Amino acid sequence: MRAIIVDDEPLLRFHLDKMLAECWPELDIVDKAGDGPSALTAVEQLGADIVFLDIRMPGMTGIEVAQKLNQLEQPPHIVFTTAFDEYAVQAFEQQAIDYLLKPLDEQRLLQTCQRIQQRQASPQTKPDYDLQALVTALDDKPQYLQWIKASKGESLELVAIDSVLAFVAEDKYTTVRSQQGDYVIRTPLKELLGQIQPGHFWQIHRSTLVKVNSIKRVNKNMLGKLTVELVDGSQYPVSRSANHFFKAM
Repeated sequence: MRAIIVDDEPLLRFHLDKMLAECWPELDIVDKAGDGPSALTAVEQLGADIVFLDIRMPGMTGIEVAQKLNQLEQPPHIVFTTAFDEYAVQAFEQQAIDYLLKPLDEQRLLQTCQRIQQRQASPQTKPDYDLQALVTALDDKPQYLQWIKASKGESLELVAIDSVLAFVAEDKYTTVRSQQGDYVIRTPLKELLGQIQPGHFWQIHRSTLVKVNSIKRVNKNMLGKLTVELVDGSQYPVSRSANHFFKAM
């Protein structure tokens, strides 16, 4: 079988290509595209049995690409890739949609590949999922960060938001303190606050966001100033304007 990977993030295209080589060695990746028009051209010129398709892309979305692909006489199997949380994904699955949740999980990818192979054994002329239901689910569910691209030394890595303990602004950069170590991003805290699910992180200082469930204890000195200690032992001062977060503690 022949497949095309479509994602506007080169790093994600690279990771998915490598993971597919492990999960399904016989699958032929004939092209990797960074946008919707390029994907449609690749399918037309090269043909594809499967398209691994990002949903949120600038310009032409994955939904729009899928709608055009589904108009083909023999539409390919479409595997949506999405950064939505498990509840939105469950809604998609009710319509028998294949998907991969970012950051990509090898076991979940293996299940998807097995599902495609089963469908291939019983081919259908049209896909059995409802694109309009997917569009409705996407519109109704806010999109929050599930992973973040961050630098560590000379490498660029994907860090799951669930593993992040704190974000600390430092000059032109923001340090991402995670369970796997420290990383660096250029996104300012104000922008991060709009991308993170509300209530999961508290801004305890103008330069610091901490994950609520990573707080181990709150210490108070003789002058009444508070310091937050996280589960990894790191400590951060609490500004007076953020004291209200800890009144019940």
